[in-house]
Amino acid sequence: MDEMEEELKCPVCGSFFREPIILPCSHNICLACARNILVQTPEAESPQSSRASGSGVSDYDYLELDKMSLYSEADSGYGSYGGFVSAPTTPCQKSPNGVRVFPPTVPPLPQVQHHLLPHTGVLPPVPRNSCLTCPQCHRSLTLDDRGLRGFPKNRVLEGVVDRYQQSKAAALRCQLCEKSPREATVMCEQCDVFYCDPCRLRCHPPRGPLAKHRLVPPAQGRISRRTSPRKTSTCTEHELENLSMYCVQCKTPVCYQCLEDGKHSTHEVKALGAMWKLHKGQLSQALNVLSDRATEAKEFLVQLRNMVQHIQENGVEFEACLVAQCDALIEALNRRKAQLLSRVTKEHEHKLSVVRDQISHCTVKLRQTTGLMEYCLEVIKENDPSGFLQISDALIRRVHMTENQWGKGSLSPRMSSDFDLTLDSGPLLQTIHQLDFVQMKVPAAPILQLEECCTQTNSATLSWKQPPLSTIAVEGYILELDDGNGGQFREVYVGTEMICTVDGLRFNSTYKSRVKAFNSSGVGQYSKTLVMQTSEIAWFTFDPATAHPDIILSNDNLTVTCNSYDDRVIMGNTGFSRGVHYWEMTIDRYDNHPDPAFGIARADVMKDVMLGKDDKAWAITDGGISKGATVGVLLDFSRGILLFLINDEQQGPVAFNTLEGMYYPAISLNRNVQVTLHSGLPVPDFYTPGESEAAGSVC
Repeated sequence: MDEMEEELKCPVCGSFFREPIILPCSHNICLACARNILVQTPEAESPQSSRASGSGVSDYDYLELDKMSLYSEADSGYGSYGGFVSAPTTPCQKSPNGVRVFPPTVPPLPQVQHHLLPHTGVLPPVPRNSCLTCPQCHRSLTLDDRGLRGFPKNRVLEGVVDRYQQSKAAALRCQLCEKSPREATVMCEQCDVFYCDPCRLRCHPPRGPLAKHRLVPPAQGRISRRTSPRKTSTCTEHELENLSMYCVQCKTPVCYQCLEDGKHSTHEVKALGAMWKLHKGQLSQALNVLSDRATEAKEFLVQLRNMVQHIQENGVEFEACLVAQCDALIEALNRRKAQLLSRVTKEHEHKLSVVRDQISHCTVKLRQTTGLMEYCLEVIKENDPSGFLQISDALIRRVHMTENQWGKGSLSPRMSSDFDLTLDSGPLLQTIHQLDFVQMKVPAAPILQLEECCTQTNSATLSWKQPPLSTIAVEGYILELDDGNGGQFREVYVGTEMICTVDGLRFNSTYKSRVKAFNSSGVGQYSKTLVMQTSEIAWFTFDPATAHPDIILSNDNLTVTCNSYDDRVIMGNTGFSRGVHYWEMTIDRYDNHPDPAFGIARADVMKDVMLGKDDKAWAITDGGISKGATVGVLLDFSRGILLFLINDEQQGPVAFNTLEGMYYPAISLNRNVQVTLHSGLPVPDFYTPGESEAAGSVC
């Protein structure tokens, strides 16, 4: 209803119509406003004198008036009203539409009559030679002796205005609530704003300068706003003239007198209302752009605040990681220290063992040598030559043997007291001094090249590239797809190529895809998610790669026969696991009752026996098949059923109603049969997908 509010307002006062009258040009105006914009013209320029002179211009001659140099506000022009040029420059009231409004020259009525006028409906007499100009189409109208009473009142419009005001008064909302305005509880007459209780307490506290403002109920505020006199603006150079036009060159509002004085006579002027609407629209557009910038700034500030928190969290995490890395280095150094100390301890114990063994050996030999020496001294003291000579040779030999045992090297230590171990810590110290942070960054998110991404039947091709300003090395990419049903993503490709084709997708499914890059520093961010739709209808041909060697294909793998008298199986190149699919096969050649079979099969079906002989396939083998016949196969995974048709007639009940998994179109035939495949066909009209069949068949 807010859009129709402007249609219910008077073009003169800008308020809702009060006692509207219908002008001959079919426009409406308030009765009081019509009284205010009456213009009393001189006798020589009155419309009556023009008619008397034979001008022949009728008040209702619309075509001739349209040819006059009067431009409406919608045309953004200025009209020089010829009948007003010589009008006296008496004080005038404001008219938003550029009409000079002269005050009535009616003498004041007695006080008693003035009070009775609203009740009796009697208007003051209209001045003689009065003209009324429509503020919308600028058509001049001459009043007769009846004056304004000669114009009919628009009772319907008055009723519509009353009902509209009542509906608006019943749903007054707060003007300061941001999202969902609450019901207004008060209105400030000075601020001219409706407030709810929370906004009033927040924006209009009852203290300070606002304490003197008058708060009234919303309904009363609406009435006071409607009945209050409209504020007008007057010209700064002509205080008694209202601003009615806009000078485009000076970019300022001007009055009618400014145009007559010649200051703006050569300037381009436009209607004040039109420029008001234009500038208001421009300001609204600028405010929308500025609002968008402010919204972006708010989001940016939120991002910066989140960055502060992330920096703090990342700082703590990085410090903990650094301490852990340094502790790991210290722990490794301590382990190496323990290993080196163990080696030193072993060397120490080995040296001590060798020296102690040498000490023990020398002690024994020295004891033996000392005993021999003491015995020899006692023998030398023997005075009996014969007794001495009997043992002297043996003692001499024994002394020489003992002397030889103390030969060269026997009195030198077997082990040095010095440790021949030097710790080479120079490279490690140099590495520690060179230990520093390295700027290792993960790759940026790749950009999907939408112009090269596409889907074909049940396959999807995706292409991507690195951001143009990225200088970070990339070692490979990871492509992920969901399951086509809004499930989790899974990796379908890992490699260095930037284009990938994924086959074997489900028909009539929506897949989401994304890609990310990685290097030795880690895995980067995901690209934007790309949504792809596979084909609703399956287009496929026979697959020569999986066919039996005896199979013969032609017509772009759409026509098949065999060079063997035994049954051979061939399947389609597309498998189905979801959706509803229908295809047909026409019998081109049918000799000697070859008994072909048509149906579906799993990928591992036997290729050298009739279709349906094992548990990997389901087929139809009879039912009126002949040359020229058309065999249709309908596979509905939404119900899990399989149907067969011959010449558009269903053959028996539903073949199966518990199908699950991946199945391929398949047939078995011998050399007496030739068949042509027709794929991508719509589901027959008699069949409605997605509805359960109570009797297990389709009617």
